[in-house]
Amino acid sequence: MLISNAYAQAADGAAQGGGLMGLLPLILMFVVLWFLMIRPQMKRAKEHKAMVEALAKGDEVVTGGGIAGRVVEVGDAFVQVEVAADTVVAVQKQAVATVLPKGTLKAL
Repeated sequence: MLISNAYAQAADGAAQGGGLMGLLPLILMFVVLWFLMIRPQMKRAKEHKAMVEALAKGDEVVTGGGIAGRVVEVGDAFVQVEVAADTVVAVQKQAVATVLPKGTLKAL
């Protein structure tokens, strides 16, 4: 025949030991992802939850939509925010982005 048969050669013992070494880059990427993205996001969420639970009457807040006002009433899921004289808006507690220092909003 013109073409000779090709047979597979036996693999070396050192080439077969890459089971854990093949997973090492994947594990390393997950660890980096955890410390750079997931952990800081969980910390921010915990701080926001504590801030929302600590809302009280008289706090000056800014909502996620940019509305600034003073808390008039705190309910289970909503807060009543006074944004101008005799103008009260109901806002979900989770929509409160920040609590401002006392005395920031002098116009109300």
